Amino acid sequence: MLNCRQATRLISESQERPLSLQEKLTLKMHTLMCEGCKNFSLQVPFLGKAMRAYAKGADENKGTEE
Repeated sequence: MLNCRQATRLISESQERPLSLQEKLTLKMHTLMCEGCKNFSLQVPFLGKAMRAYAKGADENKGTEE
């Protein structure tokens, strides 16, 4: 069984690489029982999108500032 530190690490890693079947299953079991990690797993994709949008906007605004 995963602890919360291991679960959040896997959640973060899942944004960078595909998880193995065993990792997916143990993470699913953990998030079914842990509301905090479940919430974290829902927030991580949103944060990634927000960071990419911010970075894209920052790139587009280069050279327009005085």
